[in-house]
Amino acid sequence: MKRILAIGDIHGGLRALRQVLERAAVTNDDTLIFLGDYVDGWSESPQVIDFLMELEKTNACVFIRGNHDELLLDWFTGNKAEIEEEMWYKHGGEATVKAYMNVSRERRQEHVLFLKNLKDYYLDEKNRLFIHAGFTNMNGIWHEYFPKMFYWDRSLWETALALDTSIPKDNVSYPRRLTLYNEIYIGHTPVTKINQTTPVQKACIWNIDTGAAFKGPLTIIDVDTKEFWQSEPLNELYFDEKGRN
Repeated sequence: MKRILAIGDIHGGLRALRQVLERAAVTNDDTLIFLGDYVDGWSESPQVIDFLMELEKTNACVFIRGNHDELLLDWFTGNKAEIEEEMWYKHGGEATVKAYMNVSRERRQEHVLFLKNLKDYYLDEKNRLFIHAGFTNMNGIWHEYFPKMFYWDRSLWETALALDTSIPKDNVSYPRRLTLYNEIYIGHTPVTKINQTTPVQKACIWNIDTGAAFKGPLTIIDVDTKEFWQSEPLNELYFDEKGRN
């Protein structure tokens, strides 16, 4: 049976990625939609990108751009003006820089190409939007004035969290951004911030960043059935590392 599977933020955790794909019994018939943030946190960011590049040879894959992926690309290409380096290091960048110290120039160039080819979002034929963070324009992704918001925005998720569920969707007070797509799958803001470690649905949004950068698991979800699978918490798989904790 062909499935469409969405995968949350990985943050350099190759062990978790391998584990969760095995637990979901992923086959070559499955389409895999990765929601971004492949790097920054645990020690295997280069290996994660290598793994994804190989996976694309056997599976239909969609790779969405995360903010940490863009930060790494800026570092690779010397666009240091876009990086607040001390802050980036505190949020996982230091582990990534260290991991790339032993990576050849040729392999780095392959990773640069991978990062440049990431998608800002993916909208499927069922009007389901897959995006790392969100968007700010009330008319949707096609009208976004600030493309960086696709991988930096938190206001869409915060709006869904704060929504009064008694307000009907056809009410003028209902947030327009939450009416445009049948479902929206995001990462970026870990649900551990609201003391959860499994996917959380608010309005039409499914947040599947379950805190893999910290002490949570990595999650993969079947977007049709909503069945999901998780790795062990990343701090247990990388017990001698701190991740972004």
